[in-house]
Amino acid sequence: MDALAMRAVNAFSRLDYAEKPTLFLEFHGTHAGVKEQAEAMAELCQEFGGSDFAWATQEEDRQALWQARHDAAYAAKALRPGMEFLATDICVPISKLADCIEATQADVAESGLIAPLLGHVGDGNFHLVIAVDRHSEQELETLAAFNQRLIERALAAGGTCTGEHGIGTGKRAYMEAEHGEGWAVMRAIKAALDPLGIMNPGKLV
Repeated sequence: MDALAMRAVNAFSRLDYAEKPTLFLEFHGTHAGVKEQAEAMAELCQEFGGSDFAWATQEEDRQALWQARHDAAYAAKALRPGMEFLATDICVPISKLADCIEATQADVAESGLIAPLLGHVGDGNFHLVIAVDRHSEQELETLAAFNQRLIERALAAGGTCTGEHGIGTGKRAYMEAEHGEGWAVMRAIKAALDPLGIMNPGKLV
């Protein structure tokens, strides 16, 4: 979760987390194995300039640590009450993730959008919850242009236009750019299996 997402959950859930980019991790295994992994992670955090590493093993304490992440979507929506929200996402190779997040945050700041960033970044996937006034043509245009840049950024990094959000309808316009000639192959397979177009009509190919 980025700093804005953490600020949102602090306000929404009455928490007191540091309003900094925050990484939540969960380790599984034996008690000794989990302890060893957590200690190794604490050392890595310190080595690379991280701070405030905290960990817990009791279920109640673990849930308390996770509350910020669990409340993130609701907290993001509370930043701008009465607005509608677009949940969008991209997925990029892990090696490109940090650069892509930084470029996206700079784009958000320049566009003037309110868009907390959160994700399950272990697979290179991150989300933005973007508040928008559906009655403002200017905001809708800004949002559309931003979303296109976000997707182009992901594709340029060797990623995908979506990990979850918009598959089949919302990001259909970007499928050919992402899949190239493979898109025509998908169309052919779909036509062969469903010549009457009765299986999930209007979605994808």
